[in-house]
Amino acid sequence: MIDFLRGPVVHLEPEYVVVDVNGVGYRVFCPNPYAFAKSEGPVTIYIHYQTREDATHLFGFVTREEQRLFRKLIEVSGIGPRVALGILTGGTPDQLISAIYQENITFLTKLPGIGKKTAQRMILDLRDKLDGLGFAAAMQTGLFAVPEEEKRGEGLAWQEARDGLKALGYTEAELDKVWLTMKKEGTDTGPVDVLMKKALGLLYVAK
Repeated sequence: MIDFLRGPVVHLEPEYVVVDVNGVGYRVFCPNPYAFAKSEGPVTIYIHYQTREDATHLFGFVTREEQRLFRKLIEVSGIGPRVALGILTGGTPDQLISAIYQENITFLTKLPGIGKKTAQRMILDLRDKLDGLGFAAAMQTGLFAVPEEEKRGEGLAWQEARDGLKALGYTEAELDKVWLTMKKEGTDTGPVDVLMKKALGLLYVAK
């Protein structure tokens, strides 16, 4: 099993890179091969090794987070390695994991190759499985931002309330967390002053 390769990238294509490891050129399929284009010296590519009866493929990633998420994605029925690569081109790991935790079907169905049924399977299959990788803890501490498309759906009232709360010294991470709680409780609509009071109550409890 190959865990990673290290060496200079000697060739780039839209779907893969060729990395020279001690004189052997390895073709590695990547979500974004051009992420390695700026590196003049050796690069480290984290690998998922796949062997089949008719072929052997290497899939490579810039970070271990991408590598782990890719391996979880291909466990979902209907998502093969090529579709999983496409998913990773459509969003960063934090955006994808946030969307899964928030059950954000709108965001997920805009990813390449993902329809509504597949998006629902992703949520159903992966939501609980990400805990063991430390992703759930990161969500709880606010390390993963709410996807921008989700933020655009917040509404003008919450945007104004949010700006007022930021002026009081609350952080983006704290406000993202409060917004998700309000959505789950069904208290995410109303005038600006009502939203601010609700958010302040949750922020006070959190402290």
